[in-house]
Amino acid sequence: MFDHKTILSTLTTCPGVYQMFDREGRLIYVGKAKNLKKRVTQYFQNKRQDPKTITLVGQIASIAVIVTQTESDALLLETDLIQKHHPHYNIDFRDDKSYPYIALSKDDYPRLFSYRGARKELAYYFGPYPHGGYVKSTVMLLQKLFRIRSCKNTFFKSRTRPCLQYQIGRCSAPCVNFISQKDYANDIRYVKLFLEGKNQEIIQELTRRMNAASIQLQYEEALRYRNQIHELREIQKTQTLRVKNSNIDVVAISQKLGLSCVSILMIRFGRVLGCKTLFPKRNINANLSEVLTGFIQQYYLNLSAEEMPNEIIVNDKIDQLKLISAAINTRVKHKVAIKQHVKGARAAWINMAFSSAQQALTTRLSTNADIHQKLLDLKEFCKLSHAPKRIECFDISHTMGTETIASCVVFTDRGLIKKDYRRFNIDNITPGDDYAAMQQAMRRRYARLKKEEKPLPDIVIVDGGKGQLTQAMNVFEELQIDDVMLMGIAKGEGRKVGLETIYFSHTNQPFHLEMDSLAFRLIQQIRDEAHRFAITGHRAKRNKYQRHSILEDIADIGKKRRLALLTHFGGLQGVKNASVQDLSKVSGVSQTLAHQIYDALHGKVE
Repeated sequence: MFDHKTILSTLTTCPGVYQMFDREGRLIYVGKAKNLKKRVTQYFQNKRQDPKTITLVGQIASIAVIVTQTESDALLLETDLIQKHHPHYNIDFRDDKSYPYIALSKDDYPRLFSYRGARKELAYYFGPYPHGGYVKSTVMLLQKLFRIRSCKNTFFKSRTRPCLQYQIGRCSAPCVNFISQKDYANDIRYVKLFLEGKNQEIIQELTRRMNAASIQLQYEEALRYRNQIHELREIQKTQTLRVKNSNIDVVAISQKLGLSCVSILMIRFGRVLGCKTLFPKRNINANLSEVLTGFIQQYYLNLSAEEMPNEIIVNDKIDQLKLISAAINTRVKHKVAIKQHVKGARAAWINMAFSSAQQALTTRLSTNADIHQKLLDLKEFCKLSHAPKRIECFDISHTMGTETIASCVVFTDRGLIKKDYRRFNIDNITPGDDYAAMQQAMRRRYARLKKEEKPLPDIVIVDGGKGQLTQAMNVFEELQIDDVMLMGIAKGEGRKVGLETIYFSHTNQPFHLEMDSLAFRLIQQIRDEAHRFAITGHRAKRNKYQRHSILEDIADIGKKRRLALLTHFGGLQGVKNASVQDLSKVSGVSQTLAHQIYDALHGKVE
């Protein structure tokens, strides 16, 4: 029994960080305090507590503290510990993806490209942008407007004639000196002005150039300038809300049915770059202010000075606003204003961000409701006492018995949980023995779960009929697992969807489900995901040891047919680009085989 009174009697009144651990020694919560003794004592007072705190206190087995000199130091340390350990009861907005940038290399003829990762001094960087899609569309627009090259230097230096980008008006072909370095540098200057939101300056200069070209009777040049001006003015129309030279993040939070969503609207150089939505990794019944505070603290205390905006606008109250603001300013070495009540364009931005958060919540909740209904339907079909909370599915993939891989995918009430997926390299079996492969994979999987005392799934699905199901039953009998339902799903005649037969470990009777059944759709979805995961793993392993044509993986395609296909279409790329009708014209390739080849080359292999 945890004796909190003894711990409380030894605590200091200094500022610092407290860490709460459960009975297994796992860190479950990290908090900061101006007065450690006073703050930790509040958890054990009898006054009314929220459900999250009651649950947390019930799991505490020990508490450790780290004393700091100031409350600001405690805040920074708390943020670092949450990022490192991701405690269960802290609000956690993990986002491992780095932000994309638009980059301009520092070559004599600079290259325009999208970039993620640590910024090096070999290029100028513009951003960050909320997502890669916006970067890609912006790069394409700039190529269309100013014809800047995007090719790598190795390609650029080896050219003896213009490439396709020049032919379609997306590059001025500096690789073959179709443009002088001075004129190209001027186009680069326009790109920089555009990315800094100075469109009006570009329009004014292009207008002068257009008029000068007209006077000199250079009508083609004048037409190009006119088209650039038109495009820039069209872009300006889409940016109706502008605040000149402003770098602002607008952060809005919304909650519905216990789920929280934070939306970040990014404005750089006065232009709205896009919106990004984030969800906490766990729902812990926190209120709006608590979630928003946790997000601002975690997100902005981990941004670099270059990524940090000059202003953050929020739509709800932030606890300890002055403390968090001071900590952010200390970390990035420049002033960052955090504002709540705003007017004009900023108020419109708040509404945009809030609408995005609400829409993302509605989408997420509708998806979750669909999952819940599928699980309920599966519960009825399997005659379970409760809806399954965790389902695992296995599949085997190999080519002629070589490079065998087994996959295990996981499905819960939150959908497919990819971080829990596992692949197993199968060895020491007879090549092509799927039964032995399934047995080995399941033995390794569940022997480990039992050894580590981790929870077992409610249902285990194997991709196969009675034979594969029997292997699974033997493994469970060996490991003395008797409280997990085993299910086998066998493909129907001609491997047609909807003709699958389902078998259970507790009965020899086969079952069939209607194609429009929610339970059937769920089983099919999980089975197909296991199949995909097994195939991708197998292909990666196979390609590691040998390189050969993908045509070798297609049944009924031998050496002669493969050679006929490659000769007819001039290579593998030509075969991939061919339609079913074109494939069937090759000698020795029937209509059925043409379909089979087409499906295999377009990711539809069974």
